[in-house]
Amino acid sequence: MNARIDPDRRRGRGAATNRDNRFERYIHEAEADGWDMAEDLPPLRTEVSEERARRIITRNTSPDVPFDRSINPYRGCEHGCVYCFARPSHAYLGLSPGLDFETRLIARPDAADLLDRELRAKSYRPEVIAIGTNTDPYQPIERERRIMRGVLEVLQAFRHPVGIATKGTLVERDADILSEMGQAGLARVGISVTTLDADLARRMEPRVPSPARRLRAIDRLAASGAEVRVMVSPIVPGLTDPEIENILKAARDAGAVAASMIALRLPREVSGLWREWLEEHYPDRVNRVMGKVREMHGGRDYDPQWGRRMTGEGLYSRLMYDRFARACRSLGLATRLPPLRTDLFAPPARAGDQLSLF
Repeated sequence: MNARIDPDRRRGRGAATNRDNRFERYIHEAEADGWDMAEDLPPLRTEVSEERARRIITRNTSPDVPFDRSINPYRGCEHGCVYCFARPSHAYLGLSPGLDFETRLIARPDAADLLDRELRAKSYRPEVIAIGTNTDPYQPIERERRIMRGVLEVLQAFRHPVGIATKGTLVERDADILSEMGQAGLARVGISVTTLDADLARRMEPRVPSPARRLRAIDRLAASGAEVRVMVSPIVPGLTDPEIENILKAARDAGAVAASMIALRLPREVSGLWREWLEEHYPDRVNRVMGKVREMHGGRDYDPQWGRRMTGEGLYSRLMYDRFARACRSLGLATRLPPLRTDLFAPPARAGDQLSLF
């Protein structure tokens, strides 16, 4: 269904539609049935199903990302960020990148057990595992499911390095693990702060904790001894780019030691969802925002080319990155940190394992 869903029915959601995914043979449209009767449809509820995966570590060879392996405890994300570049991945499940992505979630309850098994393989060689690179491991359902907590417990037991990206303040729950691993050079947490404007954040990231609450999470993690960086991602040209310096200063004051940024990218179905959102919430800025987006991506809404997809190109892109770099230097925020350690990796003994003679 490509028609906009009634705002009351999708309250607290980011996407305005549930457009069919790109693999469907047919397009489904909602049409009046001819009966002159008012009908109140129920609000959209979050549905969670379970996936029994065979493996939990995903490998990649992308030349413009700094890791070669990742874990995603969940598919889909209840945070509902309308700009999320991961939305098109829901199409592979036969679901819509629109409202399905934020209301029809898939949990992987065996993640910790699978990880334990994969890390014990004789051929395994440790490198940093990235978590939160596709969907947020600390989205609301993690409070009950605790899948991410189980994964972290395994990584801690194996002394395996991990880098986490999140908008969820539930990460504070795991400060005990993250502070211990952080001080050992085994863990690093990145918290995304896209804007300091609470109203804009509520519209753009409807189920994400407020900007002020995320800054408190940085403060609490840093106070516990965890190493935290702020991710000013994505920066939306013509909407959030004036805030770059203020976000960096607020995060530095909260305890962040490093920072990173990524420009807005709109792959596949995300482009249409983003345009619908702009037209609904900021109709007076549609031309300005999309004009700057296309300026950064060679005249298109999105350029998938390696090395350009997350940075853009051209004068506007360079100005944003120059401002970001200048602010980081003045605030003492590192844009690069020492690599996490891999030399401490050691699978823990299991009951029944033969003891070493040495």
